[in-house]
Order: sequence, then C-alpha cells, then structure tokens
Amino acid sequence: MKRAIELAKENANSTNGGPFGAVIVKDGKIIGEGFNSVTTNNDPTAHAEINAIRDACKNLNSYQLDDCELYASSEPCPMCLGAIYWARVKKIYYACSLEEAKNHNFDDIFIYNEFAKPKEKRLIPSEQIVQKEGMEIFKYWANNKKKINY
Repeated sequence: MKRAIELAKENANSTNGGPFGAVIVKDGKIIGEGFNSVTTNNDPTAHAEINAIRDACKNLNSYQLDDCELYASSEPCPMCLGAIYWARVKKIYYACSLEEAKNHNFDDIFIYNEFAKPKEKRLIPSEQIVQKEGMEIFKYWANNKKKINY
C-alpha cells in the first residue's frame, strides 16, 4: 500500500491526472504499478488501477492476474472494479473510500447509482438495435476453432 500511496502523492503534484496510485502484488512482490494519467493521455480509461493491471499483465505475459492482490490509494470506481473482476484479482485493498473521494470532486458513487437504475431511467440513454446482426458475431465466435476462452 505504501507504494500505491507514493504513486498517488507524486501524481497529486503533477499534471498527469488525478491523485491516484495502484500496484498489483503477487507472492509479496510488486508486478505492476500505475497512476492516473487521464489528462496526460487524453484517455478517460487511464485510471491508476487500469494502468496497474495493464502493466502487471504485460509483465506476467497473461491476461489474467490469478493469485494477485491490488492495492489502491482509493476505492476503485465502477470501471476499474469491472476490470479487476475481469483480471481475476483475488483481493482489493484501498486507502480512501468512495465517500472520501466524493468530498474531493471524484464522484464514483454517482456512476454506481446510475448502474442500479433501470436502463430507461439512466442519464445516458441506451437502445438495442440490429440485434440479429449482432448475434451473428457470437455464432462466428462459437465456430472459431482457434479461439481462446476466457
């Protein structure tokens, strides 16, 4: 956690993005780290946790982080939490809560609340179209003998 906090502190004094840092640990060793680089990269997905996951996956040459732990300076947002689940991280540790982040203008609770609403009541509307064509892609996938299931 100390390294995640160091990364967050360094970033808080930069123009890279928000005051967030994260590390991925396996067998007691840091195998990936990241800090928020949203504004530097003009990439709204460049959160500390996402960058740490990308770094760890590259270093392990794997798309899964089985038996790894994530240490973050703040409780993960919904996007990062989704990525953490997809990566199969076994445990998350964080320093600041969602409520504490909200007090500093990082309102991830808003997005968690949006996900809990029915689609038709969310701020950003969504609509299913060309369902038949979309389902064809799954048929191609099902028949792909070279696919890697994950």
